[in-house]
Order: sequence, then structure tokens, then C-alpha cells
Amino acid sequence: MTTGVAVAVTPASASVSVEQLDLDPAFALHRGGKLEVRSTVPVRDADDLSLAYTPGVARVCTAIAETPALVNDYTWVSNVVAVVSDGTAVLGLGDIGPSAAMPVMEGKALLFKQFANVDAVPICLDCTDVDALVETVVRLAPSFGGINLEDISAPRCFEVEDRLRELLDIPVFHDDQHGTAIVALAALQNAARLTGRSLGDLRAVVAGAGASGVAVSRILLEAGIGDIAVADSKGMIYAGREGLNPVKEALARDTNRAGHTGSTEDALAGADVFVGLSGSTVSEAAIASMAPDSIVFALSNPTPEVHPEAAARHAKVVATGRSDFPNQINNVLAFPGVFRGALDVRASAITENMKVAAASALAGVVGDDLSPTYVIPSPFDERVAPAVTAAVAAQARADGVARV
Repeated sequence: MTTGVAVAVTPASASVSVEQLDLDPAFALHRGGKLEVRSTVPVRDADDLSLAYTPGVARVCTAIAETPALVNDYTWVSNVVAVVSDGTAVLGLGDIGPSAAMPVMEGKALLFKQFANVDAVPICLDCTDVDALVETVVRLAPSFGGINLEDISAPRCFEVEDRLRELLDIPVFHDDQHGTAIVALAALQNAARLTGRSLGDLRAVVAGAGASGVAVSRILLEAGIGDIAVADSKGMIYAGREGLNPVKEALARDTNRAGHTGSTEDALAGADVFVGLSGSTVSEAAIASMAPDSIVFALSNPTPEVHPEAAARHAKVVATGRSDFPNQINNVLAFPGVFRGALDVRASAITENMKVAAASALAGVVGDDLSPTYVIPSPFDERVAPAVTAAVAAQARADGVARV
């Protein structure tokens, strides 16, 4: 493994040279960016040039003008995704702006290619207004077969995605929401199987009502969780609580049948499942108060809500968002295969059923190797992307959104 000296870049150290920064292996790897564009056809002579560009290209353009769907056959559109961010919720760094978000979006594009052979273009937009974001993406959309929204802060991200899904006839997927949700559901399905239960037997508590917390709660409801209660920074979300935004009001209507009104830790007493997506902390005593064979997904990065070793003293299964502990809930297990499957059938949308199908396929990769430290496969398991791809494509056909 390459080692090096980490250099902190702050306003006070803005004069640090590129050479000094390159002593840090992270900077050295990113030098010059992580992507490039390569041609897929040769241009060796005048004949090649006349086919790749003028005059040959005009025949292709004319055909597409007459039959627009041919753009999927005679351009790269059917295999390319836009990775779009406004830089307002980047990793755990917060609102750092579009330029600072670019290394993450490049990384996302790299993962699309590495794990599912999907071409992706990082696009960081210098606007945060919902109307401006939506209008800009709509105007860009003819160049792409799908839109992957990334690192857009809540609650704006919900409206941006909803409006784009209404306006566009290509898949729109906010990975911070749905990628996390798919992988969490897959891991929970296997954790339930390991403990001899179904999802319908489980009572879950979710800490966090941002993009990922809401999406995880929604997919667990869709999959048939027995009961679920969601907390934000002010405590449990319940019907009648003052100050709820429309997204949380909808959660209050659909969750928390037991009527919990206190803190996350209060609600954990006797609960079967804890899912942390909040950046807050939960005491070991609260984990100890959960039901026997409890399941703890402490997913905040880099610091989980409860230390995994402490949680493991009481829980049957513990998962985190980190790679240095077992059972990493990593979005790369989902989004490459989801888009590969959607693009392969030229889907007009990604439905809720397609997300649940992706989770079930991902859970199925674990198979008979299921154990407390293996409820979700590694991102480097070569079976993952093909399994998710096949499930998503099949469900797209079943849902009537496939076009081939």
C-alpha cells in the first residue's frame, strides 16, 4: 500500500504548492483527474474521417431527426449517465460548492465504468435553486440515457428528483436516497433470515430524516417491515408534531404506529432493528435495551452512531458504512447494476419495484454463506452487478417501463 504525508488544505495554507500536496497519496492519485474520453472507432485516413464526421455523419443525423429513437442505436446516449450535483451535501463535508464536489463526481463516474461498464459524465452545477437545477438538467437530458443525482441537500433533493421524474422519460435516480436504501434493505433481508424472522416480524427505528433516512424508511415500508419509527434531530416524528416539513409530515402519516414521541434511545427499547443515518450518537445502553437477536446498522461516516464493537456485544448483526468493519453498506453495490439494467432495456423510469428487486438480488448473492459478519457481499464480488442488472431489467419489463 502506498503511504504518504497528508496535507490539510485550509484558507491559512492556500499557498501550499502542488508538489507539496502530491506528497499525500490521495492528492497524487487525483492529479489531472480520474477520467478521460477515448474514441471507439479509428480515424486513420480520409475515408475514416468522412464516415466518423462529415459527410457520413449527416446521414446518421438525418435518420435520427426522422426517427428520434435511433439516437439510442447510433450514439452513445443509451450507455451514458449524467452524474449531477450542486455540491451542497458532499460526503460528510456539507455545502462545499460545485468545484470541490468534482473529485467525488469523477469518482462516481469511475465506479459506474468499473463495476457495470456504464459511461458517466460528472456535471457540477453552479446553482442551488430548485427551479434552476431542474431546468438545467432537463435541458441537458437529450445527451444522456439516465440521470444520477448526487450530493444535493435535503429537503430540496426530494423535489428535484420528483420533478425530474415527471418531466423526463429516462431513469432519474438520487443515489444518496435510493442506493443506500437498496443496500440497507438487502442487508436487512439477510439479517432477518439469519435470525429466523421475516421483515414483517421486525420493529425498526431509523435515526435520520434526511435523504437517505427517508429513502430507507420508504423502501422498508414498501418491502413490508412490521413497524418503523423515524427520528430527526428533534426526536421522533409522529402525527401532529409541530414544525414538520411536507416530507416529514408524510412520514408521520405512514410510520410510527406505536406512537413514540420521545428520543431515539427511548424508541429503541424492545426494538428489533436500529438504522443510523444521522451523524448523532446512540449509547451502548440503548443498544442493550433492544430485543434479543437485534440488528444494528450504524451507517454514519466516518463515525458510526455507536461503535461497532460495542454494538456487537448486544446485537446479532452489526453493519456500518465503513470498509474496515464487516457488513459494509456501500452504495456501489447498487447504483452500477441498477443503471446497467435500466439502460439495457431502455427503461423510461426506475420504479419502486425495480429498487426492491435490486435489493432482493443483492441479498441473494450471499446465499448459503450467510453469517453474522456476512449479510451483504463485497463490492468486489463479481456476481453483484450482473445479479442486480438482471433483476432490474426483468422488473422493468414486468412494470411496463422497458422499451426493448
